[in-house]
Amino acid sequence: MEMNPKILIVDDERAIVTLLKYNLENANFSTDEAYDGEVALQKLEKNNYDLIILDVMLPKKDGIEVVKTLRQKKDNTPILMLTAINTEFDKVLALEIGADDYLTKPFSPRESIARVKAILRRTKLETARTNSILEIGQLTINSESYVVTKKGQQLSFTKKEFELLLFLVNHQDIVLSREQFLNKVWGFEFGGDTRIVDVHISRLRAKIEENVKNPQYIKTIHGLGYKFEDPFT
Repeated sequence: MEMNPKILIVDDERAIVTLLKYNLENANFSTDEAYDGEVALQKLEKNNYDLIILDVMLPKKDGIEVVKTLRQKKDNTPILMLTAINTEFDKVLALEIGADDYLTKPFSPRESIARVKAILRRTKLETARTNSILEIGQLTINSESYVVTKKGQQLSFTKKEFELLLFLVNHQDIVLSREQFLNKVWGFEFGGDTRIVDVHISRLRAKIEENVKNPQYIKTIHGLGYKFEDPFT
């Protein structure tokens, strides 16, 4: 049985820790907590976490020191930083030292859950790319052997269809224009008819979607292009 992702919450404001714990656990995450930077580092030495929610302003060791310490140790656990200081400097610094994202206080529980899910989704994709295997919903994509399976059944793809699918998956949740597809998948600048993209998208949908009239993976964003989503997250 797959374990729920475990998240370490590090903040000296107990009300924020309580709020985050309540909402994360309702969203099927497991949680642990620390109220200063030193305790956080001690817990990270002894336990494995899927993600850290880390306040910048902490007693003993602040959030910046915690991130630096972890990254110097080659610990790449994803980090969502919390900051009450809404300045461009703090945001840039947090990302430059190795944080994955930041959230400015006050924030809504819904937004915090969305950020956590987005970071974990990106991390899962990056890990999968390293292993040449991508698992998205009911699809398994092997980028080395050009094999795609759905519910364990192998699908038949042309080389261009596979390249188009891989481009979509590698840019999950990003709206892509038809011109971007032509430039990156077909490899040339194209200033005329872009229907070739629509034709190939239709072929992909016929193979991976349960219902092509109500696609769950490849969404049409009217006036802009297409976006690939995981319907099971």
